[in-house]
Amino acid sequence: MLSCQKKRINHKSNKLTNQHANLTSVLSSQVDKLTALSGLLERELHLISSRDAEALMTLLDEKTQILEEIQMLDATAESMFANGQSYTEEDDALTDKAKILLDDCKYRTQVNQKAVEQGQLRLTHLRNLMMEVRAKESLTYDKKGKPKGGTLGSGVSA
Repeated sequence: MLSCQKKRINHKSNKLTNQHANLTSVLSSQVDKLTALSGLLERELHLISSRDAEALMTLLDEKTQILEEIQMLDATAESMFANGQSYTEEDDALTDKAKILLDDCKYRTQVNQKAVEQGQLRLTHLRNLMMEVRAKESLTYDKKGKPKGGTLGSGVSA
């Protein structure tokens, strides 16, 4: 009977150790994914600046995949906490590191958003300039020598 109790205690002890390892493993994976996301956000900024649309679309697919993986890890860690999983110092350190990485990712996302907005403003400005040039090119004069807007060559007959 004593050996049976020792087996139960060892089983409970192993279960707790596995739970700690699982939580630590989830948090470690989360730190790895957030590090990867930070790197992708840095690459994204370079692609936005270089206007490489094809590479940017590929990167966005990668980013979506990593965000989904982070979301799944969040749900796993949350359920572990909800089930009364104990928390070690190592878990605390990993959580702090994850928070720092998350703040970095948020900052990089804001920078990338500003870069996209600036690019859109430049494109709008360029489009407006091109429309002004077209309007000036299509400017003609009537019989009295006054400027008249219209298309070039209208009213010409052979």
